[in-house]
Amino acid sequence: PFKRKLTWTAGVLIVYFFLTNINPFGLAVGQGSDFFGQFRSVLAGSSGSLLQVGIGPIVTASIVLQLLGGANLLGLDTDDPRDQVLYQGLQKLLVIIVSALTAAPMVFTGEFLPADPAVAQSLGIGVFGVELLIFAQIFAGGVLILFMDEIVSKWGVGSGVGLFIIAAVSQQIVGGFFSFSALGANGFFANWYALIFGGNPSTLSP
Repeated sequence: PFKRKLTWTAGVLIVYFFLTNINPFGLAVGQGSDFFGQFRSVLAGSSGSLLQVGIGPIVTASIVLQLLGGANLLGLDTDDPRDQVLYQGLQKLLVIIVSALTAAPMVFTGEFLPADPAVAQSLGIGVFGVELLIFAQIFAGGVLILFMDEIVSKWGVGSGVGLFIIAAVSQQIVGGFFSFSALGANGFFANWYALIFGGNPSTLSP
């Protein structure tokens, strides 16, 4: 039923927004830079969150397999049900590999997702140990978004990738209008209020 599909879609969206607002344990919050920059909304991830890699691994794996399939390098017939299962399994494996390869430079370079030295000291495992913890969490987030994409594609409305992109773009639009502190500084309404009433928009942001 359509209502059940809407329920699955809404549930996945709630989990998605929840994960985009959770910082990995051990991360030095507020430090580092965004690896994806202006492509963040398109990749449907959130910088410094569990969904740091977003849908990037899914899109990358899909493009690679399409290129290999177009060149007949896979040796799979997508019209054969058995080969379809193999193709889907190969795609999942490639997404997992790309998630690890994407998360590793973000964490271990120390520039994009730096570890918190205070956490390393309190746990007594060193900075590299905390980086391993952060990497494991980012990697798990990449795997989770893969399964959420499958849930939406099978039991929800539309595709998971498209849904996550719309959700990320909508989140930025809402943040730009209302200036939620988690989504950015002075918003549209805050600046208009300052222009009309002579206030300071920076004081309106929570």
